[in-house]
Amino acid sequence: MNHIVKPGETLNQIARDYRVPLPVIIRANPSINPNLIYPGQPIVIPGFPSPDTLPFQIDVSVNNRRLKLLRNGTLQKQYPIAVGRMVSETPVGNYIIINKAPNPGGPYGTMWMSLSKQGYGIHGTNNPSSIGKAVSLGCIRMYNKDVEELARTIPIGTPVFIHQ
Repeated sequence: MNHIVKPGETLNQIARDYRVPLPVIIRANPSINPNLIYPGQPIVIPGFPSPDTLPFQIDVSVNNRRLKLLRNGTLQKQYPIAVGRMVSETPVGNYIIINKAPNPGGPYGTMWMSLSKQGYGIHGTNNPSSIGKAVSLGCIRMYNKDVEELARTIPIGTPVFIHQ
């Protein structure tokens, strides 16, 4: 898949966001200068399918606290979510699901799905009363039964669009 460089990003940060070793990204992009990347530049991220080849997309509305699952552009299901509080807002942008971890422990409920932004994910919760509120450290919380259903449905590489 291709990542489009955003202003302020470094190749090191892109590698951390996708959890792909920097040397692997450099080998996949032999024509780039790793010390000089620029906004708008496409960077090949090996190991992930092109989002265009996947039928699913996730649309997250922070303001409405809703996660929509789309299949080929058609709404399949909506889920209530919790989002980041004011001091640790959920990051707006375009990401992909890069991995899934059942039973991650701690406050993450029964499922964790990492976003291609280091430290952020979609996960369950051990505090179901938080759903519908702006209370997280920036992650997207779902009821455990909902995040398990979502994780069973979508493949790794599924695009996630987070907006206000």
